[in-house]
Amino acid sequence: MGRVWRTIRGYILWEYPRGSVHYDVMVTLILAFVFLAPRWINFNDKPVERNPHPTVVVVLPDEEGGFVYQVEASAVTATDEKAIEEALRRVIEPIAGEVVILRREPVHDRKGQLTAYKVWVRR
Repeated sequence: MGRVWRTIRGYILWEYPRGSVHYDVMVTLILAFVFLAPRWINFNDKPVERNPHPTVVVVLPDEEGGFVYQVEASAVTATDEKAIEEALRRVIEPIAGEVVILRREPVHDRKGQLTAYKVWVRR
C-alpha cells in the first residue's frame, strides 16, 4: 500500500523524469482531461448574447468627410424640438460616442409621412 501512495505522491508533485512511463501517464491524463472534460463538465461559459440596437441607423458619408446618421422616425417619440434632438442623440451616441448635433432634416416618404431623420454630427 505504501508503494501506491508513493506513486500517487510522485504524480501530484510531478517527480518523474521526462520520458519515463509515469511521465507519459501524467501527460496522457492531463490531455484526456483537457479534451474530454468539456463533454461531461458544464463550465457555464456560454458567450453573452448581444442584442442589436432595436432602431435601424444608417451611417452615410457626407461631402465634408464626416458622417450623416439616418435614424428611423419610430425611435423618436418626442414632438418638441429639444426633445427630438435629445432622442436622436440617445440613439446615435451608443454607436458614435459623444456627439454634437450640427443639423437635422426630416425624411418623408411619397405620401408625406415622416420615416426618418438625417442627422449631421461632430464628435
